[in-house]
This record gives sequence, structure tokens and C-alpha cells, in this order.
Amino acid sequence: MGKGGYVYILANERLTVLYVGVTSDLEQRVLQHRSGLIKGFTWRYNLRRLLYYEEHGKVEDAIRREKQIKGWTRSKKEALIDRVNPERRDLAPEA
Repeated sequence: MGKGGYVYILANERLTVLYVGVTSDLEQRVLQHRSGLIKGFTWRYNLRRLLYYEEHGKVEDAIRREKQIKGWTRSKKEALIDRVNPERRDLAPEA
């Protein structure tokens, strides 16, 4: 039986940069991003606010969805975020 996965969107404090990622452990991945353990794009742009996530039963489905969202325009990504998080609160403030 396969393991599930999450698609998530992170942003910086001013909400000027968005990042779409995929993981099998959302809480752990957010902690990794916030602690600077994952060098690269998210570290360089200080992307630590979890604005959106969705859970998938299979990691393959999460990867497929991540690729789909990554291909979207910024405005379409923002519309997705706004449907579930219109105030754009950090959905993992304690992480």
C-alpha cells in the first residue's frame, strides 16, 4: 500500500514570492523549511508561511497535482489559496 502525500504552498512574510512543493510529511517539511535545513529557493527567499495545502491518498497523485499547480499563473495560485485561506493566515503558526 502506498503512502499519501501533501501539496503545499509557502510564501514569504510580505507574500511576494510563492513556492509549490510536495511531501509525505507536511509538519516535518514545514519545520525543515523554517529551520533553514532545506537550502535553495525557499531558504533564499525566506519562504516560511504555509498558505495552502491539500492531502492526497497516494504520493503519486500529490506529485501530479504539484506539477499541475506549478504550471499555473500566479493569479490562479492565489485564487486557490483564497478559496480556503482568504485572510492568508499562516496555517502552521506553531511549527
